[in-house]
Amino acid sequence: MKIDGHPYRSLWRDERGLFAIDQTRLPHEFVIAELRDMADVAQAIRVMVVRGAPLIGVTAAYGLALGLRADASDAGLASASAYLAATRPTAVNLRWALGQVTSAVQSLAQADRADAALACADALAEADVRTNAAIGAHGAALLRQRWVALGQPDRLEVLTHCNAGWLACVDWGTALAVIYRAFDDGLPLHVWADETRPRNQGASLTTWELMRHGVPCTLIADNAGGHLMRAGRVQACIVGADRVSAGGDVCNKIGTYLKALAAADNEVPFYAALPLSTVDWQWHDGAFWTGEVADAKAGSTGSGGSGGCADAAPTSDRQGIEVEERSPLEVTELWGRGDDGTPTRIQIAPEGARAANPAFDVTPARLVTGLISELGVTEASVAGMARWRQQPG
Repeated sequence: MKIDGHPYRSLWRDERGLFAIDQTRLPHEFVIAELRDMADVAQAIRVMVVRGAPLIGVTAAYGLALGLRADASDAGLASASAYLAATRPTAVNLRWALGQVTSAVQSLAQADRADAALACADALAEADVRTNAAIGAHGAALLRQRWVALGQPDRLEVLTHCNAGWLACVDWGTALAVIYRAFDDGLPLHVWADETRPRNQGASLTTWELMRHGVPCTLIADNAGGHLMRAGRVQACIVGADRVSAGGDVCNKIGTYLKALAAADNEVPFYAALPLSTVDWQWHDGAFWTGEVADAKAGSTGSGGSGGCADAAPTSDRQGIEVEERSPLEVTELWGRGDDGTPTRIQIAPEGARAANPAFDVTPARLVTGLISELGVTEASVAGMARWRQQPG
């Protein structure tokens, strides 16, 4: 996509090294971060310099390649993969991408592994761009069908949650790829963008993206979506996904489930857009989170006001998924730009307040109208997912 007329990707590699747009600095500053080694990559994923399931996966693939430059032994490969996998455990693309690189290099001589891993990461990055372009085309056709079915109103009102745009991928995005493609094809659109507490990705990233592309959009408080649907101001909802089950359940940013409930109550179609790599075929239903309520002083905010992971490990059961517990400071504090233009942290909760901060929730398949991937559109069900799994490509 373009920023002020200049084409960018969220992550790229050239003869100088590996670079990423630092998303913790947006929307007020445009900063490019250099990722020099595996530790840099792990930190970038952990504190959300890069974020979004597809982009996390590709970034981790490059991180593994960088790790193999330091130690290409079997033990080094296993250690680097485990180290990177622990950075954001809920995003299935992370483990998928690490598995792709591992499969590509594990039978090679140690001297050849780093270069082969780098080539694999490059291939994953290019595949991500192609995949997201296909998602955009399939989803745009779906939105046009919705617009026609409604009698071709002056504009189609679409609500989205969190950021599933090109900043969440190498390029194009998932949910926003649908919107970009539909808008570029001439469909009259207006987007309601949830602020997406506690990290405010909708406010800081989604609105920034949409405005740069020229898509009409309005930022709303997280709790406004249901009101807008009840008032007839939303004709479709579309979100991304961090993990999708074999039965069509959608794990996405916390707050997604509430939007799906409101959409179902108001007969608003609710779609999730995702690459097929986001499907966890081993997960069938349910989510499990036992994060302890923590003191507001606990955890670490990392650097640059980005927030960091809480010390508490994510939890899981054998039938559910890990739901990441992040720092309580993300709930008890707000980050923004002060009057002098510098990043400012503001405490909004009483001193000593305790907070819980699960990063994701799960929307049951029964609340999801359809799923959009590079293979097309399918219903959120065991049968629908099976058709995707059986489809070549």
